[in-house]
Amino acid sequence: MKDLLGLKDVSGQEIRRILDEAFRLKKEVLEGSKKDSCLSGKSVITLFYENSTRTRLSFELASKYLGATAANIAASGSSVAKGETLIDTAKTIDRMAADIVIIRHSASGAPHLISRYTKAAVVNAGDGMHEHPTQALLDLMTMQEKKGRIEGLRVAIVGDVKHSRVARSNIYGLHKMGAEVVLAGPSTLMPADLEAMGVKTYCDVDRAVYGADVVMGLRIQLERQKKGLFPTVREYHKFFGIDERRLKLAAPDAIVMHPGPVNRGVELSADVIDGPQSVICDQVTNGVCIRMAVLKMLAER
Repeated sequence: MKDLLGLKDVSGQEIRRILDEAFRLKKEVLEGSKKDSCLSGKSVITLFYENSTRTRLSFELASKYLGATAANIAASGSSVAKGETLIDTAKTIDRMAADIVIIRHSASGAPHLISRYTKAAVVNAGDGMHEHPTQALLDLMTMQEKKGRIEGLRVAIVGDVKHSRVARSNIYGLHKMGAEVVLAGPSTLMPADLEAMGVKTYCDVDRAVYGADVVMGLRIQLERQKKGLFPTVREYHKFFGIDERRLKLAAPDAIVMHPGPVNRGVELSADVIDGPQSVICDQVTNGVCIRMAVLKMLAER
């Protein structure tokens, strides 16, 4: 494939290839080998129209670990602030002979649009409420690493599903790898088309978490709170937050995940975040390795 725009159109076999390569690269990184030459002579541009810490930094580190020449464009400091359109930006980047463009944008479909105007491989680092494929891939990697498998797992995803590109990419990826997905959250934060995607939905978090092998919290986007989608963060945590009591309903060896950043005491209680079942820090490490694998495989196309 030329681009990685989402997991909806990526096969289970392709996902497995990415995971296998990421595990191989992780072994090298942990052994101290952080300088590979497979992207030597290649240029990687990160184009972020939204704020980011984990995704942006991990992509930048991944490209440098693989020997690429990396450049970053922030919308606030570029010609976008002067009115330049996304298409014009894409054409400009194309004329500079970039090999890979990594884009995060608030508008769903922005990576798909830019891919039509550049010969570079385009990686979707999150577009609106659509998809975030590399986040889902690192989540799959973490599940495989901690549980020894993905097929047959019961994965409970809890929180703001309606606005979550992470949830959508995880649903696509988990289904293709043979896992069962259940979702839970306030009815105001659950989209109407979920049943068509083959998932079970609950407004009762206890039912969703019961027997789960993986419990994943999603960030409540507090900037949307003014729209009255739920009463208060305190009430949200009471009815939908994952605490030690709710976690005990899951399988005894269940793992707890979150794409970050976590609103402590809202989606997850502090004792769960810092507890022995939390693999949130492992997700961050795996994010670098997954993005290394994606960049390497796209560069070899």
